[in-house]
Amino acid sequence: MSRSLLVTGAAGFIGANFVHYWARHHPADRLVAYDALTYAGNLANLDALQGQANFSFVHADICDYSRVLQTMREHEVDTVVHFAAESHVDRSITGPDAFIETNVVGTHSLLKAAREVWLGAGTAVPHRFHHVSTDEVYGSLTATAPAFTESHKYEPNSPYSASKAASDHLVRAYHHTYGLQVTTSNCSNNYGPFHFPEKLIPLCITNILRGLPLPVYGDGSNIRDWLYVEDHCRGIELVLQRGVIGETYNIGGNNEWGNLAIVEQLCDSLDARFARDPQLARRFPSAPGACGGSARELITFVEDRAGHDWRYAIDARRISGELGYSPRESFETGLERTLDWFLTNEEWWRPLLPR
Repeated sequence: MSRSLLVTGAAGFIGANFVHYWARHHPADRLVAYDALTYAGNLANLDALQGQANFSFVHADICDYSRVLQTMREHEVDTVVHFAAESHVDRSITGPDAFIETNVVGTHSLLKAAREVWLGAGTAVPHRFHHVSTDEVYGSLTATAPAFTESHKYEPNSPYSASKAASDHLVRAYHHTYGLQVTTSNCSNNYGPFHFPEKLIPLCITNILRGLPLPVYGDGSNIRDWLYVEDHCRGIELVLQRGVIGETYNIGGNNEWGNLAIVEQLCDSLDARFARDPQLARRFPSAPGACGGSARELITFVEDRAGHDWRYAIDARRISGELGYSPRESFETGLERTLDWFLTNEEWWRPLLPR
């Protein structure tokens, strides 16, 4: 049976990857990509899908309740996959208002519309509201603490993670109060194609290629669990297909890395590519590898950010045991695929860099 999916934040990093993944694997389904096209939303991420019969794009804000309602009714949406969010922790520290507006008020707007369309007038139609959240709602871990499970208590430490925690609670409340058929997934740090260049991995890739400093917070010891974005999409697919209504699933990559180690791995991988491929030196003459140098020379330690969580780690045993999930990419293989994409798609990331 085919679905009609409304994908919010569909022009962003993870949303765009999900839309491409779903179009490849479920070509009979209708995809409605919904995005406000703020700074991190890039319509070019969806270029390959434009003009396809089962794809349409709506340029609108999730806080616009009337537009959400109209879109859901017009396209007979039966599934919402909610990615839309302000997500950069540094931005949430300097400007938290946008995070409250989009992540909390926007999520509530979607929930209200979904309730009206699917449960209004005393009727109920088969439906699913899937909410995509983050491991950051659980707070920070010590070096020896067990990884986050779905029952870990919420301890958000930044305006970003607090706003996502609030949205998680709203989704849960709409299920328990109104009977909305919801699922939630909390993921670890994603990386891969279409990753906006302000985040650690794409920032380092693009800075190495331009010979610019690689800023590392503090001493670089902060640890994150890294998830290749296509593995994340596969995890969400499993939750939509077989997940239990009202439940939460943690989706992780089983890849804990310190920030400095990631930066060094990127440096070494790109240096090796420059050594193998003389064309890279002609394309990126400012990169250290273009003249036989080491990209590690660009590493620059900077003052740690406020409230910087030390370690995140996802325990994905529930989704693995119940739904059969396992990541296909190791960090090393996923990183090579990411480097391949960024080297092949220079015309995508160049316009996104600060002037």
